[in-house]
Amino acid sequence: MIIDPKIAVVIPSYKVTAHIIGVLDNFGPEVQRIYVVDDCCPDKSGDYVETHCHDPRVRVIRHVQNAGVGGAVLTGYQAAIEEGMDIVVKVDGDGQMDPKLLPRFVMPIVEGWSDYTKGNRFYDLAEINQMPKIRLFGNAGLSFMTKISSGYWGIFDPTNGYTAIDTRVAAKLPFDKISSRYFFETDMLFRLNTLRAVVTDVPMHAHYGDEESNLKIKKIFLEFLGKHTRNAFKRIFYSYFLRDMNAASLELIFGVFFFLFGVLFGAVHWINSSTHDISTPIGTVMLAALPMIAGIQLLLAFVNYDVANAPSRAISKLLPRKNASESAVDSPTRPSS
Repeated sequence: MIIDPKIAVVIPSYKVTAHIIGVLDNFGPEVQRIYVVDDCCPDKSGDYVETHCHDPRVRVIRHVQNAGVGGAVLTGYQAAIEEGMDIVVKVDGDGQMDPKLLPRFVMPIVEGWSDYTKGNRFYDLAEINQMPKIRLFGNAGLSFMTKISSGYWGIFDPTNGYTAIDTRVAAKLPFDKISSRYFFETDMLFRLNTLRAVVTDVPMHAHYGDEESNLKIKKIFLEFLGKHTRNAFKRIFYSYFLRDMNAASLELIFGVFFFLFGVLFGAVHWINSSTHDISTPIGTVMLAALPMIAGIQLLLAFVNYDVANAPSRAISKLLPRKNASESAVDSPTRPSS
């Protein structure tokens, strides 16, 4: 358990000038520092915040080049690590995320049973009707792909950007390898799984007003599919062959082997029988079908093991807490913007 946690907030700022002051005004006294990261905003939101917000907790950080939402968040993470913060919460500046929900996100981390928390807008079924239909169906598809690629089968709403993380865990992340654009939230989950960090969904409601989301599901679906596929193969290799070898590793190997053998054996004999117009013996059919069935059963057993293998013990409790001076020396770095 973290006693009297030092909580920081990072707000990526890009074309949110109309809403960001209202967001800043709603953070309670539990927050010690607020980082507004002006991601080379054409509206000069950093200047706007400095002019219209007089909260001494607010610090504006500017990017000379646009680094994307992920790049802005990681800049905030790095600043929080350097200043010795305990927990850093990411909130968007467009007004969709209620700052007053922040205690819900930090509580599991403070109590030591989670390393990373994220919002879930699908928890309350009565509220789902308020969500635009394209977002509803898009998030459902993206959520399923995220479960496979990240290994966190119990989470939903992966593109939700309302998150909180223990800075001890954040300091272990490979900042230079995490996607800096719209794939950031889902790539973060993949990276957290490689650390065996515990991720917890936090029920929340979203507010949909006149703001316009920059995330277009139709445009990024195929891109996300490719990245999810890459991360899924990497995660499985890391978890079941590099870090550990167990029964699930054998189930995967033999499952793939038997299934492919059955498919190829059956295809060869089907083509041969079709070419020569002869019927395939029942024994040959069984020799193709049985390996396929056995392969499917083994692959299902592997999936069942993988679902049960999600991280369940918070790693942050096992990591040392650095003071601000140590963090400034050892904090992860990103390429300069």
